[in-house]
Amino acid sequence: MSGLINALVIVAVVALVIGRQFRERPVDTDRRWWLLPVILVVVALREHAVLDPHRPAASASLLAVEVLIGLATGAGWAWTSRVWRAPDGVVWTRSSKASAAVWGTGIVVRVGLFALGRVMGVHQDTSALMIGLAATLLVRAGIVTWRARALVASGTVPAVNGDSLATVGKGRA
Repeated sequence: MSGLINALVIVAVVALVIGRQFRERPVDTDRRWWLLPVILVVVALREHAVLDPHRPAASASLLAVEVLIGLATGAGWAWTSRVWRAPDGVVWTRSSKASAAVWGTGIVVRVGLFALGRVMGVHQDTSALMIGLAATLLVRAGIVTWRARALVASGTVPAVNGDSLATVGKGRA
């Protein structure tokens, strides 16, 4: 795949994921939440330009930092997302304003990392960004699924942000 196609895939995945995450939706703890990140990594690794052949050490370092940024963004996103169990037993999730701030911060840090790579003279391909995005999605989905399973296992309807969950449900932000 060309860099342009990779960039379009990244934009499409981000738009789809962000659009879905800022709406209330049930958490399906049985679905394959890890599948999209695995597909993104496979697509990224099919490219031979993951690392700059002229500066492999610097390129590998930037890739490692990209993955760390992805992991941190995914964890921040997951822990700032609301997860609650409705009275009917269904576990719901919705990203919050803090989640949007985490995303924004992650994007700014990634732009800074890309700029650093340019200053260092390292050729960076969209494959590294795709791997970082996969790390973000994997960690976020894993933590939210874990939180949802914990709510199901507890059998209780806990309070979220001081609210009684009896009043929280579809349509409430």
